[in-house]
Amino acid sequence: MIKGQIGVQMMMLKGKVEEIGAYETMKKIHELGFHSVEVSQIPMTTENVKEIKQASDDFGIDITAITAPLEPMMPGQIQENLRDDYDKIIADCKALNCNFIRIGMLPFSIMGDKEQILEFIDRAENTAKRLTEEGIKLYYHTHHIEFQRFDGKFLLDIMKENTSQLGFELDVHWIHRAGVDPVSFIKQYKDRVSLIHLKDYRIGNLDVTEEDLKDMGNFFNKFVNLIEFAEVGEGNLNMPAIMEASLEAGAKYFLIEQDDTYGRDPFDCLYDSAENLRKMGYADWF
Repeated sequence: MIKGQIGVQMMMLKGKVEEIGAYETMKKIHELGFHSVEVSQIPMTTENVKEIKQASDDFGIDITAITAPLEPMMPGQIQENLRDDYDKIIADCKALNCNFIRIGMLPFSIMGDKEQILEFIDRAENTAKRLTEEGIKLYYHTHHIEFQRFDGKFLLDIMKENTSQLGFELDVHWIHRAGVDPVSFIKQYKDRVSLIHLKDYRIGNLDVTEEDLKDMGNFFNKFVNLIEFAEVGEGNLNMPAIMEASLEAGAKYFLIEQDDTYGRDPFDCLYDSAENLRKMGYADWF
């Protein structure tokens, strides 16, 4: 039977890295039973890269992907990126024996502008072609904004049609938030998706106060903002169907990510997600 590899998107652990260091954070990931991580929002300093490498060796954790923007997210922003720091990022990737670099999102300054986005994607495609010479694949991570329609087509589909080397890291929560069925959509990206982000979609509790009842504007804001990023298995998404559709599309890595843990310790959230996935029948994917 074909199996995937369930891992952790380390964005949700950036506070832990700041608190206890990259090595100890990855040790805890290992203790939770994970053997794959995607590194994001962790500064790729010499010390952090060294600790991540050491933990990878010591605990048998695959560094599945690292993250780098194609260019700074905002004009003038000081940020390590593939345009200006290509050689350094490649060196980090190779030091960690990593085969994927992923772009986390569109630059803020071009969101909503189809032509600028297509120019950006053209630059990404050219970078992807260049990276193949290094044995590295470039992937683009999706949110909901890529499901804006232009002439009846999703922007993400337009991006796919205008590229061949660039891969897509599909995030099942954001696909659902965009009003699209993750199961059927993932199948449309067959052979363009090796990386999947697993996070569930939950409607949170509406906590109505006396002040809310006096201010309908405040109440309405609470009412329309009940969507939460949930631990896998704690929301409304059909995770087994998503996992099977992803395998059918060629996905290999299933990375748990929770953008907000709402005050909970992220390690506790990862524990719950892992236990739920094991109960669903995916224990041998860890």
